[in-house]
Amino acid sequence: MIRAKIIGAGGYGGVGIVELLLHHPGAKIAALVDVTDVGAPISKLYPHLTGFCDIPIVDPKDPVALQPVDVVFAATPDGVGMKLAPEILASGAKLVDYSGDFRFNTPDSYAEYASRIGLATTHASPDILPQAVYGLAELHRGKINAGRTVVGNPGCFAVSCILGLSPAVKHNLVDPFSVICDCKTGVSGAGKKPNAVFHYPARYDHMNVYKLAGHQHVCEIERELSLQAGTEIRVTFTAQVVPVCRGIMSSLYGQLKAETKVEDVIALYREFYANSPFVRIFDRSAAVGSMHVRGTNFCNLIVDVDARTRKLRVISHIDNLMKGQAGSALQNMNLLFDLPETTGLMRAGMYP
Repeated sequence: MIRAKIIGAGGYGGVGIVELLLHHPGAKIAALVDVTDVGAPISKLYPHLTGFCDIPIVDPKDPVALQPVDVVFAATPDGVGMKLAPEILASGAKLVDYSGDFRFNTPDSYAEYASRIGLATTHASPDILPQAVYGLAELHRGKINAGRTVVGNPGCFAVSCILGLSPAVKHNLVDPFSVICDCKTGVSGAGKKPNAVFHYPARYDHMNVYKLAGHQHVCEIERELSLQAGTEIRVTFTAQVVPVCRGIMSSLYGQLKAETKVEDVIALYREFYANSPFVRIFDRSAAVGSMHVRGTNFCNLIVDVDARTRKLRVISHIDNLMKGQAGSALQNMNLLFDLPETTGLMRAGMYP
């Protein structure tokens, strides 16, 4: 049985992995750690867990938090996991970090990311970066499953865009500088901490763009797509908040290099993701939306070609708190411990 510790257990990312671990046949929660709400059962913070998980939250220095475990989920802000990583790895545990701390393998690539979010660009554990693997299982399952000990969980926007565009750039279908990512996210993507911008009267019936100067997830998107393409890919990325709780819809476009039949593109996508159980491919006739991935680890892709303008058009739907966060984290844990990646994750969600 895999013993799991969750650091940052009180946030949305923390409760998300708690919900998933409760139904995992091969893992159990050993400790819930946070610096706030210490002593409170997690079911007091999240009453839907009453009777399912009443484990109290403990301080990082509490003896319970210091007991040996097999895996640590660091559902923490940027800059935290990199400081905790040396001690976690020295204890023999594996680390799945939710932040951008280990999404990059060199100090320079991390520095570019950190500069976009106003953090110090010097990494606290640069010696660990080369051994970390980017945790998008559909592209890197082999590396994750190859004895690695550190996984940098991908960003939510990055998941939706990379999965939506990887087959197209891999097969050289689109101009590498024509890609547009038009992305909309629910309010939960901003996290649990109160913020005046996300206060109900300010958020209800309101949509807006943000970080037009440069969103941090662009670093991941361009790197991963460039790796798939074997050449540099640049994207125009626009992030928008819409008045829903959870979900991401990314409308993705690229100029096709040649006249291409939509049937051929769909076949290419299905072949690319043939061994990826959480990616589902649909054609333009499918009535698919954000509700159909809510609470699941699936990514639904509507693949289309606009023949009139010769553009590829892919609509990517994920749940930002699942495939964009806790679901990917559990998928990565499964691979780290040589379990089927679907373990504890293959569920249909709820409708409506």
